[in-house]
Order: sequence, then structure tokens, then C-alpha cells
Amino acid sequence: MQNEMVNNLMAIVPVGTQVVSRVEIKGGEGRALHPAGVVGVVTSAPIDHEHAYRVRFPDGYEASLRRHEIVTLRDFQLRGLSETYSVLSEYDLDKHVIYRCVIGSRAYELEHEGSDTDRRGVYLPPAELHWSLYGVPEQLENPANQDCYWELQKFLVMALKANPNVLEVLYSPIVEHATPLAEEMLAMRQVFLSKLVYQTYNGYVLSQFKKLEGDLRNKGAVKWKHVMHLIRLLLAGITVLREGYVPVRVEGYREELLAIRDGKRKWEDVDRWRVALHAEFDAAAIATKLPERPDYAKANAFLIRARREMVENRV
Repeated sequence: MQNEMVNNLMAIVPVGTQVVSRVEIKGGEGRALHPAGVVGVVTSAPIDHEHAYRVRFPDGYEASLRRHEIVTLRDFQLRGLSETYSVLSEYDLDKHVIYRCVIGSRAYELEHEGSDTDRRGVYLPPAELHWSLYGVPEQLENPANQDCYWELQKFLVMALKANPNVLEVLYSPIVEHATPLAEEMLAMRQVFLSKLVYQTYNGYVLSQFKKLEGDLRNKGAVKWKHVMHLIRLLLAGITVLREGYVPVRVEGYREELLAIRDGKRKWEDVDRWRVALHAEFDAAAIATKLPERPDYAKANAFLIRARREMVENRV
């Protein structure tokens, strides 16, 4: 919320917006007309921050005010809640990470010397912060080292929607940290698998290949690493439906996938393989023993248990 407030201060306030004056409004001869804190409406807005706004007040009087002399009524009302980040700074939320694993190229066994180590996981915030006015961030991110940890409920919801990245986190072969609660989550990870994988994986690949075809037409080139991961995603989805688990390591497909990444395969050949994989995916969807939907009840029960442990400070 603090970042939003900063962005709002940088934006031009449009005509018709209700604003609060930060300064006393004075009329002719310096006579005070309204105290600081009076609400007005912007009647004229400049094109930059070098010029003033015209603001009309309840008595019809209009004054010229600079951007730093007004704040939108919405931001004024939210000012007390803008302390979110200062409140969060009192908590070391990284200490509340209950699960950490490696995904990406190193988990797939597709890495090269310059590959990053991408870590993902789950955190469970302290109860008093979770219940507070300020709430908790849906995810903790550190772009510098490619780390990202989702708040438990956010993570579970994405897993129930068959988000490929999240399902891979549940099945990563490289687990660096897991509390007993996280181990319980991993033990029940199959409850997140359902036929939704068919729609989610297929839909994503189809939309991305359409964009890639556009890049090929307009730019004459595609990002082959992205193409490789889309093929890998189709292969993984087929395995999920056929065998009931999420494969992370590419194993027997490694050399062919690396050839795509390195641009050693023609687009026509890769696209032909993609179409064939879609057909395999269709057949796997018909034959799969996975349920139509994931087990929402078990996921919800686990979340409630986790929340109770959070209250009891046992995590």
C-alpha cells in the first residue's frame, strides 16, 4: 500500500477528483477562508508538476494549489493504513518460511553454467499479523536471488487451480527446508491433482504458441528457451494425467529439449511435435483416473489445521 501511495503522489490528479488541502486556504489580502484539511474538487489540472491545480471549495471559492499542497481524499483516508510496510518490518517474515525448494532449470536438469538457482516455497505468518488491519503480503520476493515464497492460503488456492509452477513446487526433487507442517502438506500433495491440469496446461501452451507465432511473423525470431519450456510443460501434463504425479526432471527428453533451447530445431519440427503432444494430452485426459476436481475439503482442512498451529505458535 505504501508503494501505491508513492505512485499516487507522482500521478497527475484528474479533473473532478476530491482532494484535501494540506495548507490553509487564503483569499484576498491574505484573509483565511478555510483551514488546512478542507475538501475541494479539482476543476483544472496541469500537464506536469511545475504548474498549479485549480481547486473549488464548498463555498465556491477557487484556489491555485501545487501538487504537494493537496492529497486525494482517498489517499488521505488511507494514510493510517499506509503504515503496512513499517509494521511488516517489525517481523522477519523469512523466519516463517515453512517450505523451501529449488525449481527451474536446476530442478529440471536443464541448467548450464550461468543458470540461476530459483527457490520457491511457502510461508505461514504469525497470527497477530495475519489478523491485523495491515494483513500480510501474498508473497515474499527477493528478485536479487530469485526467491519467492507464497503465503500458505495463496499457495493452496493456486495449487487447487492446477497452476503449473506451484504444482512443481510440491514435487520438486530438491527440498532445502521443510517443517513438520510442510512435510504434512507434501504427503497430501496428490489431493491437488485433477483433470484441471488438462485445461490449465493446454490453455497456457496454446495461448503462448499463438504469441510465438506472432513473434515469428513480425520479428522473424522466437525465444527458444520459452519454446522449450512450453514443450516441457506438455510432456509434464501428459505424465500427470497418465501416472498421477508431477514430473519435474525431464529425464529422457533432456537432449531434445536442450536442442530446442539452443535453436537447433526448426520451428516447423517443434510445432509438429507440439501438435502431436496435444493429441497425446487429449488421449490422456480421456483415460486418466484423476478426479474431475481436486479435493477442496482436504486442502481446506489442512489450512485450518495450519492456522490453528499458527495461533498456538507451534510453527
